[in-house]
Amino acid sequence: MHTERPAPAASRGSGAPRVIVGAAIIVDRKVLACARAHPPELAGLWEFPGGKVEPGESETAALVRECEEELGVHIAVGDRIGDDIPLGHRHTVLKIFAARLVDGEPSALEHAELRWLARDDLDDVPWLPADAPIVTALREGPWLLP
Repeated sequence: MHTERPAPAASRGSGAPRVIVGAAIIVDRKVLACARAHPPELAGLWEFPGGKVEPGESETAALVRECEEELGVHIAVGDRIGDDIPLGHRHTVLKIFAARLVDGEPSALEHAELRWLARDDLDDVPWLPADAPIVTALREGPWLLP
């Protein structure tokens, strides 16, 4: 899960931005969307599962770990979808990757609800603003086409 709050002061130095990764898990031309359970100001908004890349961890390893923690599934990470999305006054970036399920069925371990959305259903849920460019990319790209 990712937030739209500024990065903590400790990570706001002049170095590289903090990276948040998200997975657009696609099965049968549908993408998995997750409703935030918390914090209260973001509860009920929808996102792609994922989270922070820890020091020394690759982006793909972080995404695999986050999906195991949040959904109880193992994924294979594919190509990037869209560009880097600046968060938290540009000191944090969100990167979304296409992914496929390798093992398990997603469970809402940290989210209020999960939904599989087809291309024509992407606007049925209120997305976090940071995920809007990815929703557009999914709608316009080849990932969800029959």
